[in-house]
Amino acid sequence: MNTQDAGPGSPAGGVRPPLGVLAVVGVGLIGGSFAAALRKSGAVGRVLGAGRRPAPLALARRLGLIDEAVSLEEAARQADFILLAVPVGATQSILEQIGPHLRPHALVTDAGSTKADVVAAAYAALGERVGQFVPGHPVAGAEATGPEAARDDLYQGRTVVLTPLPENTEAARLRLRQAWEACGARVVSMQAQAHDAALASVSHVPHFLASVFMGQVAAAPDSDQRMALAGTGFRDFTRIAAGSPEMWRDIFLANRQAVLDELQQVRAALEQAEDSLRRRDGQALHDFLERAALARRFWGSRSGL
Repeated sequence: MNTQDAGPGSPAGGVRPPLGVLAVVGVGLIGGSFAAALRKSGAVGRVLGAGRRPAPLALARRLGLIDEAVSLEEAARQADFILLAVPVGATQSILEQIGPHLRPHALVTDAGSTKADVVAAAYAALGERVGQFVPGHPVAGAEATGPEAARDDLYQGRTVVLTPLPENTEAARLRLRQAWEACGARVVSMQAQAHDAALASVSHVPHFLASVFMGQVAAAPDSDQRMALAGTGFRDFTRIAAGSPEMWRDIFLANRQAVLDELQQVRAALEQAEDSLRRRDGQALHDFLERAALARRFWGSRSGL
């Protein structure tokens, strides 16, 4: 890519940043952190923000995450690079709105936690221009939401999964990989269905279980007393239940079958452990706890988490 080409999106009289003008649709934790990281690395010039509500966009501008709030159509007309950081259920509608206005060289990607449904939405919305859309998923986040939660180091050392389409050029794939690497992320590629099955296990079901448990405790007659006594174990286990209900509703519905399959396996493991407790089988209970402890320690030593 010729970074000396002072075309549209270039700072006046200066060298064009590698990614040109960035547009972020949904300037919250994920989208705002992407903009902040790329701005810090010098990989983008102007940053445009688009979304459903004016207030978050105004806050994002005050925080310096974006330079200007624009409509979806205007974002597509101006941007060289577009990130959709929205609930996965909104992907097709947004792609339908921006598709007719995309610049011929523009690259579009997303940050959705499910990929098979996003791929289907892209084909339905973009048609022959689907090659401009490269699906992606940054495996990073927090329970905090909104522009004020964004930070420029969110993706440092984190994994980003790309699920490219056959229609994507090698140049488009490389461009997206370089963008995420500029954020400090480690980039891997895999098939959309394989991604969804794996994420059901290590991301979607943990959130589902945390939400179910938190709801059960909160509905108890003595919930105030229980939570007054809760410590770090309760805090750590339920932390992710504070995430966006809209986002997680869409994730569970989009990845419904994989989540249901994983829940069936969790239920079988729970019944086995519960049976050990019911039978007062100390050795079986110890073995179950030891396997879990060793697996968690091994994963922690490898991941640093």
